[in-house]
Amino acid sequence: MKLIRCGEAGQEKPGLLLNDGTRLDVSNIVRDYDEKFFGDGGVDTLRQWLDRNESATPRVSSSIRLGPPISRPSKIICIGVNYREHVAESGAQMPREPVVFMKATSSLIGPNDHVVIPKNAQKLDWEVELAVVIGKKASYITKEESFESVAGYTLHNDYSERCFQLERGGQWVKGKSADTFAPVGPFLATRDEIPNPNNLAIWLKVNDELRQNSNTNEMIFDVAALISYVSEFMTLLPGDVISTGTPAGVGLGMDPPQYLKPGDVVSLGIEGLGESRQRISAWKA
Repeated sequence: MKLIRCGEAGQEKPGLLLNDGTRLDVSNIVRDYDEKFFGDGGVDTLRQWLDRNESATPRVSSSIRLGPPISRPSKIICIGVNYREHVAESGAQMPREPVVFMKATSSLIGPNDHVVIPKNAQKLDWEVELAVVIGKKASYITKEESFESVAGYTLHNDYSERCFQLERGGQWVKGKSADTFAPVGPFLATRDEIPNPNNLAIWLKVNDELRQNSNTNEMIFDVAALISYVSEFMTLLPGDVISTGTPAGVGLGMDPPQYLKPGDVVSLGIEGLGESRQRISAWKA
């Protein structure tokens, strides 16, 4: 299944996206795609319900805004320098263990919402990433057990303000957490829809110019390894997000570096997970 949430920001209702593009409203059955939904086996329950009720389920107009396909999770966990070519372009050393940092959950927005350049920002950058959504509580799990804890996968653009991230001291979280810095979606594809998340084409364009073009098979640490690793250091709760890193082609790695400005349009996609598009806007008081 493909899980979506439709409506104005803060008022989204849960829905489903069918293969023919039809949107269904399932808000009478599901309160929201949140920790309780995933933790209580909501994906399986919804699938069984859909088999019996699809034809009678209310439709949703394609003109209605798509929100993020999950409600605000308990945490967004990100992985840095996890593609070989990105390690080279960033001047970093090959990591011996995954580089883990956090992104504020308040940065979450819909896949096609505007991204706002923060106050005093100078170096807004893009990062297309595969995001994993956790389906059940997990801690200290093995790589072999990892996929049992996955609800599904979605597209994420891990926007980064490089000055805040790299030049202002402290941890990366400062450059990753501004409002609008985590557009997610258009949908969450349940685990059965993506049999191998470690072999998906992944790309990003800025103003229709291709900047990132790779495959998730270029990750240094694959999906199972990342889930297992993160679960050593924190309990993963249903609905949590692990964003698995970005390939080469970010603005920071260009010569000279190039960053986003108001009016720019960023489009991105991952095989099997759809596409999203964000216009960049200036901050206003």
